[in-house]
Formats: sequence, structure tokens, C-alpha cells
Amino acid sequence: MTQPSQRNETHDPFGFVGLTYDDVLLLPGLTDVIPSEADTSSRVSKRITVQTPLLSSAMDTVTESRMAVAMARQGGLGVIHRNLSIQDQAEQVDRVKRSESGMIAHPVTIGPDATLAELDELCGHYRVSGLPVVDDAGHLLGIVTNRDTRFVSEHEWPHRLVRAVMTPMPLVTGQVGISGEDAIGLLAKNKIEKLPLVDGEGILRGLITVKDFTKAEQYPLSTKDDEGRLRVGAAIGFFGDGWDRAMALVDAGVDALFVDTANGHSAGVLEMIARLKAERSVAHVDIIGGQAATRDGAQALIDAGATVSRSG
Repeated sequence: MTQPSQRNETHDPFGFVGLTYDDVLLLPGLTDVIPSEADTSSRVSKRITVQTPLLSSAMDTVTESRMAVAMARQGGLGVIHRNLSIQDQAEQVDRVKRSESGMIAHPVTIGPDATLAELDELCGHYRVSGLPVVDDAGHLLGIVTNRDTRFVSEHEWPHRLVRAVMTPMPLVTGQVGISGEDAIGLLAKNKIEKLPLVDGEGILRGLITVKDFTKAEQYPLSTKDDEGRLRVGAAIGFFGDGWDRAMALVDAGVDALFVDTANGHSAGVLEMIARLKAERSVAHVDIIGGQAATRDGAQALIDAGATVSRSG
């Protein structure tokens, strides 16, 4: 009698095992870790440490200034995409850097002869409730906030001038270099929200707002630079307007430049990284290159001067 032949079963290299949540049990072991004391901080680069090890992607459907602000406040880092004009991307970076500061070194201001409509447009653009009023030489003339415009009918805004409604000097001001403790003391004592900082000639040199102290308490894990501003990254390319874009972003205050391409192990990327690292004005900005799919690719990026090489 002929025996049935046995089926020759061979290993299928593409046969994956499918598991659901109910198929897996994680067995806990002895631990002395206290969750509230766990340290999740991670280094993005030599200069940048995040308390929450998350970055948002440089995609046009993911990260612009609002996402970057939210990421930084929660202890991560946002990378603003490059599908924007150079000016628009630089403005996105600038908005993040201005959104929260220990001291705003170059505050947005308005002139006394601007209209309330122009004031409203500026405040809406930068998401602030008021602006210092200065003359052409930068002397502080007063301040205008939503309290000054609250009872002015909106139909008057296109014609009503800032000088007609602003709170004029003398104002409560501070000197450049004032400590945070003294600044919050002045804000609290005088029940004001903004403290202009002036020099001996009355020229506006900075601005401190109560919002910054409130945000510091509300978001203790925020990713900030040495000046107390939220950190932000931005993507650039390695051809076309890549160099001009990088320089504009540096001027806007970007903390890290991400050379954004599918294959970082290419001559154009390596040349861009090396050129940026050789530029003196970029010395304070971290350069991140990628993507690197192999060890050789990662080593090439590092050899070119990248602070970090990222893998896909």
C-alpha cells in the first residue's frame, strides 16, 4: 500500500505573526522606580535638551508656529516645514521666539500716528494684547492695550489714532538687566501686565510681560533657550534657495536647522552641512542632517559637521 507523501513545509520569510492586545501579557518585575521621579529628558543635540522626547515633523500638514509653540511648552520641539516662502518661514520662527520670553529683547512696537485698525492687525498677527508706543528714534511714548481700545467703537478704528487712546508716559518701567524677582514685584505692585525696559535716555530696550511668568508656572517642562525663549527648529533644502533660507532662519532666531531630504548620504547635503558649519554667523545654531539609512551615511553626515544625524 502506498504511503501518502508528506508535504514539504518550508519557512516563509514573509510570513509574519499577527498578535492582538489580548495575545500579549507583559509580566511586571520588581522595581524601585517611582514614576513621578522618572527622568525622560533627552538630548536632541549638543545644545538642546528636551524634557519630553518628542519632535513634531517638518511637514506642511503638521508643524507651523502654533504647533511648534505647543510642542516646546510641553517639553518637546517643533520643526517648521519649508513649503513656505523664505519670509513666511522666518516669520513662523519669529512668532515662536516671541511667544514667550524671559525678556523680549526686540519687542514689536507701534508709532503714535498709526490707526487702531493697524494696531489691531499687529496684535492679531503676533497674538498679543497691546504694544509699546515709540517715536522714530525709539523713545518710549506710552503703551496701548485692549483696555485703552475697549470702549472705542470699531467703526472708528480705521481713522482713530493710537496717540488719542494710548496711556502716555510716565509709565511704570524697569531698567535693562532687572531681575525676574524685581520685575514680577513691579508688575504685581502696580497691577500691570507689561513692563517696558528703558535705558537712561528713555529708549525702549525690552519688554517683560506677566504672561511669561504665568506660562513658566503653567508649563514647567518647556524647552527654552538661555534667554528664556521657546526653542524651535526649521527645515531647509540643500539646493535652490536653501542657503538664503538658512540665513533668514538664523536671523529670525532658529535654534536648529534640519537639512530636510529623503537621502542624507548625498553630496549636496554634505556640502550644505559643511558650508553651514563654516559660517561664523551660524555657530550658535545646531545643524541636523539626514536621513541616514546606513552606518556609512551617518558617519558621512557627522564628518561633514552635522551636530546630529537622523535615521529614517
